[in-house]
Amino acid sequence: MTSKTSLWLALALGVTLGGMNTVYAATTDQTAASDDPYLWLEATHGARAMDWVKQQNAITEKAYASSSGFERTRNQILEVLDSDARIPSVSRMGEYLYNFWQDKAHPRGLWRRTTLDEYRKADPKWETLLDVDALNKAEGKRWVFKGADCLKPAYTRCLLSLSPDGGDAVEVREFDTATQSFVKGGFELPIAKTQVGWIDQDHIYVGTDFGPGTMTRSSYPRIAKEWTRGTPLSAAATVYEGKPDDLAVSAFHDRTPGFERDFVQVATDFFHSETYLRKEGRLVKLDVPSDASADAHREWLLVTLRSPWTVGGTTYPNGALIATRFDDFIAGKRAFTVLFQPDAHTALSNYAWTRHHLILDELHDVQSRLEVLTPPGNSATAGAWQRKAIPGAPAMSTVEVLDTDPDHSDEYWLTVTGFLTPPSLERGVLGQDKAETIKQQPAFFDASRFSMSQHFVTSQDGTRVPYFEIAPKDLKLDGSNRTLLYGYGGFEVSLQPFYSGSVGRAWLDRGGVYVIANIRGGGEYGPAWHQAALQANRPKAYQDFAAVAEDLVKRGVTSAKHLGAEGGSNGGLLMGNMLTQYPQLFGAIACEVPLLDMKRYVHLDAGASWIAEYGNPDDPKQWAFIKTFSPYQNVHKGTHYPPVLFYTTTSDDRVGPAQARKMAAKMEGMGIPDVWFYENLEGGHGAGADNKQSAHMHAMVYDFLWDKLK
Repeated sequence: MTSKTSLWLALALGVTLGGMNTVYAATTDQTAASDDPYLWLEATHGARAMDWVKQQNAITEKAYASSSGFERTRNQILEVLDSDARIPSVSRMGEYLYNFWQDKAHPRGLWRRTTLDEYRKADPKWETLLDVDALNKAEGKRWVFKGADCLKPAYTRCLLSLSPDGGDAVEVREFDTATQSFVKGGFELPIAKTQVGWIDQDHIYVGTDFGPGTMTRSSYPRIAKEWTRGTPLSAAATVYEGKPDDLAVSAFHDRTPGFERDFVQVATDFFHSETYLRKEGRLVKLDVPSDASADAHREWLLVTLRSPWTVGGTTYPNGALIATRFDDFIAGKRAFTVLFQPDAHTALSNYAWTRHHLILDELHDVQSRLEVLTPPGNSATAGAWQRKAIPGAPAMSTVEVLDTDPDHSDEYWLTVTGFLTPPSLERGVLGQDKAETIKQQPAFFDASRFSMSQHFVTSQDGTRVPYFEIAPKDLKLDGSNRTLLYGYGGFEVSLQPFYSGSVGRAWLDRGGVYVIANIRGGGEYGPAWHQAALQANRPKAYQDFAAVAEDLVKRGVTSAKHLGAEGGSNGGLLMGNMLTQYPQLFGAIACEVPLLDMKRYVHLDAGASWIAEYGNPDDPKQWAFIKTFSPYQNVHKGTHYPPVLFYTTTSDDRVGPAQARKMAAKMEGMGIPDVWFYENLEGGHGAGADNKQSAHMHAMVYDFLWDKLK
């Protein structure tokens, strides 16, 4: 089964599982049409809409992407993104370590592999399995690699996902790593929002667009089927059929030797689901709370709680991780062991199994620490879980488990990084070898000139909100420093310390200050921190962000005219609310791949999947609170707004380009000055389909903000 990041969360946040190829057009809803003169911009590839996009792009390119200064910024960022000195991140499959790599010579990338002994070398030799650029040349396409699911234990047969434009839409093809070629007559699925997984070499589980009515309102698979090799997809046997208002349905097979099991997951919304064990033709529901995440591994069942659960005479708090034996649970027993107990400062970020141990990734005031737990033996009286800390996490750092080998060994891979510390890759074997540094990325900027610090500010309702600050060591607290404040605040996603050569070169090296706000809505302090900003409480996230902005001014770090803000996706909605509700706090705003029209969002692309986060605007009672944080409805003619750059992509089939298009057009139609728009054709819900596109967009954002905050 999945770990803490469940399938439907992965679907909606963008883990490579696929996306629809549907071109969304304007609705025929007459009320919406009469109220919204910019509805025509919802036609993603409509001729009128694309003409408008081209005109806007030309204006923005001329202003911010045609100077020698822009070229210098872009090249500095591109050097980072294309650098051969980057650490090639790997995942183990059998005897090989696999990696996907993009650089100047391979803009669309190489899917490749090597051995551990070879990987240890400064310049390892790689075996290329798929050259995506060569594939594109041969097929006359612009495929973007979106991941591979390989059948263990041999890992010779893989299901590859290829997107035609960098969006979530993928074509699935079967690939043979032994022959390094696609399998003729193998499993293949046309472009759709698809979820696939191996059962055995001749059977897979598949959820896709089987025809009209087979996708949910959220645009994800509604039906899970079992498909047999050599038969048409139409002959695949239905395993489970969900309802149109479900978020997504999926089925998958756990191939752990000795513990083979089949499961069906039904996500009813973003944070609620039902999990079934498929056994002898029956579906046995796992009786856990619908908002909990259940994870079966070997003989164990782990449950991560989002709300308190009273079971077996004991109440377990939200944010806790509890465990019991899987077979005992299926038999009706409800005796759990608490593996992680949250407190006011500490939350569980994630966990990962090795063959004999469980590694917990915890956050203490948004700073990493790791613990190793060892379960008791197979006997019910074999003792308690043992725990031991993994020492060595530097202050204000992020230490994450990159990969493990849970079927065969206690090997683990860690990434260690911080705002001023280039990432290192460490490998160890629990109980045998201490973690050793295998790879160390060099610095892309001179960190010795900067300092990092963590601060706390009191938000409007008295909540203590943390934020990180990276600034020159000789910073003068005179309010004159150009400062960029970044935030997200949604979907239980935590913003942890990270190293960015792009930020270092394009912002810090110019003398700027960079700030990360850990506002409510995220997961920095567990489910309660997220739930505090759900639906009607969404404005609390915006109050938190505003409080950080005000504290930066109060402390003398910056002033309103020198303070910029940046955020994307849900963070783009955050930016929209900073623009419309707190315009006096900022000198400029970059609003990227954003949600903005909260009246229409459930009718656009995958918008319906986020109702649990924001509420349903089609319900008048819920629209009453949603409209208070819907930027598109809250922008007003005659109000002074800071300069704003809206960025989106045509191929974004998750949020969609319509949101940014309409907001920019509406503001311009009101005669509001300093409104800028740019739309990249490729890249999906991101900054680009390759490094060159990403560097172009990032450079435009940083140059725009630097210019406006002077």
